[in-house]
Amino acid sequence: MKMIMQCSTHRILAALCCFSLSLHLLFSVAAASTILFQGFNWESCNKQGGWYNALKNGVDALARANVTHVWLPPPSHAISPQGYLPGKLYDLDSSKYGTEAELKSLIQTFHQKGIKSMADIVINHRCGTKQDSRGIWCIFEGGASDGRANWGPHHICRDDVQYSDGTGNLDSGLGYAAAPDIDHLNPTVQKDLIDWMNWLKTDIGFDGWRFDFVKGYSTGVMKIYIQGTSPCFAVGEHWSSIAYGPDGKPNYNQDQHRNDLANWAQASGGAITAFDFTTKGVLQAAVEGEWWRMKDCNGKPPGLIGIAPRNAVTFIDNHDTGSTQKLWPFPSDKVILGYAYILTHPGIPAIFYDHLFDWGLMDAITQLTAVRQRNGINEASNVNIMEAEADLYIAMIDGKVIVKLGSRYSIPNVIPPNFKIAATGPDYCVWEKQ
Repeated sequence: MKMIMQCSTHRILAALCCFSLSLHLLFSVAAASTILFQGFNWESCNKQGGWYNALKNGVDALARANVTHVWLPPPSHAISPQGYLPGKLYDLDSSKYGTEAELKSLIQTFHQKGIKSMADIVINHRCGTKQDSRGIWCIFEGGASDGRANWGPHHICRDDVQYSDGTGNLDSGLGYAAAPDIDHLNPTVQKDLIDWMNWLKTDIGFDGWRFDFVKGYSTGVMKIYIQGTSPCFAVGEHWSSIAYGPDGKPNYNQDQHRNDLANWAQASGGAITAFDFTTKGVLQAAVEGEWWRMKDCNGKPPGLIGIAPRNAVTFIDNHDTGSTQKLWPFPSDKVILGYAYILTHPGIPAIFYDHLFDWGLMDAITQLTAVRQRNGINEASNVNIMEAEADLYIAMIDGKVIVKLGSRYSIPNVIPPNFKIAATGPDYCVWEKQ
């Protein structure tokens, strides 16, 4: 039975968010369909022979899959093998993924195929490589011979009492217990990080950024980093839990969650996208026979793509939610259904390495990305949701593509005769206008 729930929406706020984000967008993704690919998982750092060298073997396949941007792992020396506890920022030879030369070669190979590369920027926190006079690991070495990004305890937020000497500013965001919380209100910190990111562009070849744990510092700081580095594309990880009911399932109304994402992007200047955790949370419940969830009370998609699609990066899983961590995994037997949704809908879809290369979904995903590219579906595409019942979801995108999702085989007579099947698989079908 379809659940009927009262929906209290924030129409004015949503409209203002969309309008303001459009006005203040400082850079834009190309008008052609942008498709992001996460080029690693949680275990990639353990690859024999180096991950950069291994990934180079997949560049041709990524080009055939219509990937336009690849998100690479944190490039710098780090205390943790995955790179998320960074130390010497300019030391790229100590990365567990490979050497600086191998990274440059990989990025060059991507560029030869017209694929842009994005660095995973982990700057909320940083690990000291030496102890100070108190015996605390809070002396930071930049890894460059000229002393760039060499910091001390006064570059740590003063409310991080475990590491700070009490002279820094208060943290502008959430705390982080695993490593020293860097004081992003310190002008030296801001300058050094901007210089480092620009070095990653000019010397290493990166084109854009994926920002880790953006809740750790203010939106004003994020705006400074975007303006100071001018990435071709940037996305932030603003991860918080969606709203759940007493039954353990997502609430139908997720307005607060998606508005938080939209507001973060707007406050950061509008020149950045956010991973659409709202869509992920709702979609992974919908694929279990609750497709009515995919239409909000205004007839729009229920996630960030329903209110600010230009600033939304949709995804199924990543190195945290899936891979070997499995912190919030998508139902494994319904993954291709998830891709049939995000690859036919607005926002910027992201494909996870495991799904493309390890799960036997290369052909099915490539078929869907080809439909997206042929029909010019992009972050601002229009969605007309035609059906949203427990076992059936049908939507038309830009008047050119129709997607059917769900287990119901017999569907209403809503497919025009001039639409022909372009992609099909378990519980999904996609038609293109001829």
